[in-house]
Amino acid sequence: MPVKDLGFRRAAPALALFAGIRLLGLAVLGAWGAAAGSSAHTLLSARWDSLWYARIAAEGYGYEVVLPNGDVHSNLAFFPLLPWLERLVSAATGLSHGSAGLVVSAFAGLAAAWGVFAVADLLYGRRAGILAAGAWAALPVAVVQSMAYSESLFTALAAWSLYGVLRGRWITAGLLAAGAGLTRPVGAAVVAALWVAAAAAWGGAERPATRLRVAAGALAAPVGAAGYALWVGARTGGGPLGYLEVQGGWGNGFDGGLAFARFIGARLASGAFPAGLALIAGVVLVLWLYGLCVRQRQPAPLLVYCGIVVALALCASGYFGSKPRLLLPAFPLLLPAAVALARWRTGRAAAVLGAAAVVSAVYGAFWLNGSGPP
Repeated sequence: MPVKDLGFRRAAPALALFAGIRLLGLAVLGAWGAAAGSSAHTLLSARWDSLWYARIAAEGYGYEVVLPNGDVHSNLAFFPLLPWLERLVSAATGLSHGSAGLVVSAFAGLAAAWGVFAVADLLYGRRAGILAAGAWAALPVAVVQSMAYSESLFTALAAWSLYGVLRGRWITAGLLAAGAGLTRPVGAAVVAALWVAAAAAWGGAERPATRLRVAAGALAAPVGAAGYALWVGARTGGGPLGYLEVQGGWGNGFDGGLAFARFIGARLASGAFPAGLALIAGVVLVLWLYGLCVRQRQPAPLLVYCGIVVALALCASGYFGSKPRLLLPAFPLLLPAAVALARWRTGRAAAVLGAAAVVSAVYGAFWLNGSGPP
């Protein structure tokens, strides 16, 4: 891979574009809230999963809710890195834990955009990198990037870990993968991507020092996810599979997409037929984009990472409304579009990205004032 200067000056246009699109989304959310009588701050920091993260930051683990049907929603389902950072920022600034989560997400979002830019810049050039960062900011549910949620933090760690893999910086990549594993269950995708690349690098390495770095990165990568899962298992008495039991209490699992298919089928057989068609179109679009990534011959680590993120998002058995949010870290899906836009004249590319940003801003405000991300 060619060496690129990743100083702030090179990445500045990508970061400015990302920040501008996200600020547009927040401005529309604020205006919508003023008209609807809702609080943008509350929607971003004190609803849905944000409340669970803030409670962990304030009180630690051990809180659970028993539903009327006997299911148990335990806060052990939420990985610890975001609440740890919320606690740290809250202690340093005096902000509430929810507000501290917004600060973490703001900085993590910029770090994620920089990581997306870095990967795209390395592979396809600076212009594609800038547009990739902008496209990630303009996704329909990109408002989640500005919430006290873990998507921005995870994407930042994942993108920079993958960049480290592509550059052969194995120890850095392994440590960042461990951090991703402490952030979301899908951290396994980063670990798998690193291991695939490490296996190839190990066979081709001639120097013992290189093999040692490869091994160190590969061994460090799963420490975060495995450590937390084992801790949960010890705490619950469920052993190595204890975390899966906790997720089962939330109705989450991996069934290959059968439950999601039944969910779509129910929409098609009801008055929500258009919604069913929209879901099918969305799934087809995601799979088509992944096919473009394969035809683009993206490096194997990106394909492995993105494939696992997509599979876990689409084939999980619960929380069907969360699937667009769960796909946010799958940024390699955007690289074919970024490369295509980079070939266009600046005005045309800006018009397309600007239109996407407006749609994202309006939809984000509508979404958060409605069902929102479960």
